[in-house]
Order: sequence, then structure tokens, then C-alpha cells
Amino acid sequence: MALGVCLLFDPHSERALRGLWSRLEAVGVATLETHTHRRHHPHLSYVVLLDWHLGAVHDAVAALPDSGPFDLTFDAMAAFRRGRISLVPAPASGLLARQQAVVRAVSGTGARIHRHYALDRWLPHSSVATRSTTRDLPAVATSVYEVLPLTVRVTSAALIDSATGRTWPLPVLP
Repeated sequence: MALGVCLLFDPHSERALRGLWSRLEAVGVATLETHTHRRHHPHLSYVVLLDWHLGAVHDAVAALPDSGPFDLTFDAMAAFRRGRISLVPAPASGLLARQQAVVRAVSGTGARIHRHYALDRWLPHSSVATRSTTRDLPAVATSVYEVLPLTVRVTSAALIDSATGRTWPLPVLP
């Protein structure tokens, strides 16, 4: 079980990403559409926590300045260990500073941060395929590169429990 501090996209961007999930599912590649509880949202996680106190994390992130909506352009595909395929954005101005502010805020609550989201370890990404094999890569790449580059609009943030899909909207967009 993990808790993510996640960036969420506007409806048009969410439809585009869900459309990619559906195209991959149609060619037999598992995506977040059918993964675990099936309540996943297209998102980009600032940080993933392995141990936390929900109220403290919510309050710490909610206390950060609201930096407002922004655009991200996904322009590459990454293949992570254990078959996770993700879209990788071009570095947006200020994205790293935003992520670091969130990590520092949640660190102050005593939460345990997943090592891949620690300061200076984070690789921003939005997952599309969950357990791909090397045999799946040509089909995944074909589907992904049909939609890239893809500019999405980040419009909100939420805490999301990856085990249940439960979501707690945040009052700010850090």
C-alpha cells in the first residue's frame, strides 16, 4: 500500500491518456485501466509514501503555496524495471522545484518516502502499462508514438491511495 501526492489533468488530457490505455488494452497490453482495483486516474506523482499519517500529509501539502495550473508535454517513453512503461515529460520550468517542495513538506510529517521519489532521485513520469514484457515493447511503442508529443494540462492535485484508489483532493496545486 502506498500514498501518492499526484498531479491530475484536465478532462481533455485525461481522455487522451485513457484513450491510450484503451488502445494498449485492445492489443493485449495491461494498463492502469485494468490494474488492481481499476480506479486509477491518469496522473503524475510528485512523491510516493510507504508509511504516513494521512491528516499530517494532507495538512503539510495543503499549506504549500498554490502555484496554479501548468502544461506538461510528454515527448518520450520510458521502460522501467518490472515492466512499467511510462510517458516522460519534457522538463517544464519549475517542475523540479515544485516536486522538491512537496517532498520536503511530507518529509516533515515523518512519512517514509519511496526511494525513487526522494530528493534528486525523481524521474517524472505518467504510467501507461503496468507489467509489460519485452515482447510487448513494439506494440507499446507503436501506440505511444502515435500520440506523442502530447501536451497535457495539470489542473489539480490529490492524495491517492494506490491500494484502494481512494482520493483526497488537495486545496492547492503545489
